[in-house]
Amino acid sequence: LLPNARRPGPRLDVLGAVLATAGIASLTYGIAHAKAALAFGAAALAAFVAAEARVRSPLIPPGLFRIRSVAVGNVAMLLAGACLSPMWYFLALSMQNVLHMSALETGLGFLPHTLLTMAVALQLTPRLMRRVGDRALIAAGSLVAAGGFLWQSRLGPGGDYLTGVLGPAVLISLGGGLLNTPLTSAVTSGVPAHDAGAASGLMNAAKQVGGALGLAALVTLDGYGDAFRAIAALLVLVAAAACALPAGPQRGNPDVRRSGRGPGTER
Repeated sequence: LLPNARRPGPRLDVLGAVLATAGIASLTYGIAHAKAALAFGAAALAAFVAAEARVRSPLIPPGLFRIRSVAVGNVAMLLAGACLSPMWYFLALSMQNVLHMSALETGLGFLPHTLLTMAVALQLTPRLMRRVGDRALIAAGSLVAAGGFLWQSRLGPGGDYLTGVLGPAVLISLGGGLLNTPLTSAVTSGVPAHDAGAASGLMNAAKQVGGALGLAALVTLDGYGDAFRAIAALLVLVAAAACALPAGPQRGNPDVRRSGRGPGTER
């Protein structure tokens, strides 16, 4: 019998996980409550970066950030998360407090957003990705959604659902549907196969952290209108970040080079 020669698997990066969690939680809390927590969060994240450069099996391989699509794409993903996740919170409050809709009516009022976004993402976006590429769609989707949020910011007393919510929903859903899939594709393109899992995890973390930080920051603003205008401004930054992405698939992932499509485009 051959000896049972198992290779030791990678060790869990406990220190990195603790530092990242502490840093992100402190930043989220500090934005809305205490400046001291902001300083602690920044210090914890700086320590996380230093630790990742030294451990044998880092939670996030530092080499990923040398890939331009990963570095720039995750900045765009962080900003997009800060926009598109908190919007549901502010929409729900504005529909109930400004339009005096019930909880059931508010929930039903969200259906156009969901259905339109799904229709655009499933039917229109894949075709446009093959024609114009990820970068153009991310920028266009961000700007269209920004226009929708500027329209949404005009909702006030005396407004109605048709012009105050449903109208903006068309632009927001169209922009969001155009934005999400190509951004996912761009962030994960050019990543070596052995780092694909880490890149995917980093992308999802950027989106979730962006949502938490965005909500913590936006609730400090005075009124729903200011929050929607701030979301529109952040989406303009997403469009600007998209312009810094590589024009096409980067080298490193042979499947991307052959097909011209990133992992996020598969349905």
